[in-house]
Amino acid sequence: MIDSDTKKSRVKVIILAYPLALLVISVILNLFAFGVRPAIVALPSSEAVLALAIAAMLLLLNHTWLMTTTELTRLQYGLHATPEEWESSENSKENVTQKGWEELKRRHNAHRNATENTIHFALLAVSMIMISPTTIAAQVWLIIFAISRLGHSYSYINGNDGLRGLFMSFGLIATYGLASYIVIGLVI
Repeated sequence: MIDSDTKKSRVKVIILAYPLALLVISVILNLFAFGVRPAIVALPSSEAVLALAIAAMLLLLNHTWLMTTTELTRLQYGLHATPEEWESSENSKENVTQKGWEELKRRHNAHRNATENTIHFALLAVSMIMISPTTIAAQVWLIIFAISRLGHSYSYINGNDGLRGLFMSFGLIATYGLASYIVIGLVI
């Protein structure tokens, strides 16, 4: 039987190696599957703009879905968003079940996670399409990120940790793919 400290040490190694492994995967894909061009700042291609637009629409859909499921959870469990709503309702915070609070917290965390990841994506995505990337690299990284965020949100809301971790990994690979493409393009 493995003692607690040994198990923690192994998990710590995995936690530290995980982002590095995803970065290596994204660099390998950029170099050997997508082909990195030297960075040339120019107006983006129509294909890159289309990929960015598709990603933006999918991310908007994700935001809308998270917003809607949060409001439906509030309705289901008699929760409110503001002190004014609580005052004007017949509900009190004390009468809300623990499950209600947990489900609302789950949705808030999913929404916060989506927002945190989308900020980095947006900065990298706009930077990438402005340096004349290969069409396939722009399309894959931009759209995979957005699909991954939808999958991550779905998994988070439904409490499926394994699937959530898989979608998180795909989203991180796409984010690292954008970042590494930009850096490689600037140094070659």
